[in-house]
Amino acid sequence: MKIGILAYINENTAPADVVARRCEELGFESIWLPEHPIMPVSFTPPPTKVSGEAYQERAGDWYARLPDPFVLLTMAAAATSSIRIGTGICLVPEHEPITLAKTVATLDYYSNGRLLFGIGAGGIPEVSQIMGVDFRRRWVVTGEYVRAMKSLWTRNESSFAGEFVSFPPVKCFPKPRQQPHPPIHVGAGGITANYLRALRNTVAFGDGWAPLAIAPDRLAEDLKTLERMCAQAGRDFSAIEISIFFPVELGDPRQTLRAYEAAGAHRLVFNLWAPRANDPALDDLARRYIGI
Repeated sequence: MKIGILAYINENTAPADVVARRCEELGFESIWLPEHPIMPVSFTPPPTKVSGEAYQERAGDWYARLPDPFVLLTMAAAATSSIRIGTGICLVPEHEPITLAKTVATLDYYSNGRLLFGIGAGGIPEVSQIMGVDFRRRWVVTGEYVRAMKSLWTRNESSFAGEFVSFPPVKCFPKPRQQPHPPIHVGAGGITANYLRALRNTVAFGDGWAPLAIAPDRLAEDLKTLERMCAQAGRDFSAIEISIFFPVELGDPRQTLRAYEAAGAHRLVFNLWAPRANDPALDDLARRYIGI
């Protein structure tokens, strides 16, 4: 089982290079950084198990302080040599897709092919409105942007004609070091309402599925559905990597690992709020979940 860290880094925490280097020293497989360009002062919490004023108080403050993940991941990549770096997650429709494709390809190339491209569409209507995204169609936009980016990543001369993005034949370099492109992990589903949409999008344009806080028994059932969808679409289910953010710990780490492995997970990504240099929480997670 691969073990990763989702680190909420900001100007009041240890910097990304320090946290990533320590994660690599401890044997973590990956470090992921979240994204929120802005947060409204007042917003409607998304329909998850974490809701209401408590969610607004934590998310509103922490999300508003998130730096640009690609800048921090560049710092992390420069300070390490083997740990994989990931967006957990990049809010795709809140970007211009051509420049996002360039950023992703550049980071993957200069990190020696270590980028994991976790993507989402956003779950807060007020943010989507501010960023010029039709909230009801945000995943439609995301899918089209991903297809346009794949064209830019995989062709020396690429063009695209869609509803939301169009461009004539262009050249866009560097190409990603990973071929055909960094793996795309669809970060949706789990505790959120519309998990079937997340599965459909994974089949349509994902290389992995990364649901949030989903227990092993529920995961096993959802992966049966995903396998059926893959068969119907002619996709190889075994090639899709399953990462669980905020895994549900079952008490004993060995029990947790066995349950998720049996359910079909390949990676568990644990949350780390406000990481510090030589953070004891990192050491504790490494002790409990790495090398056991």
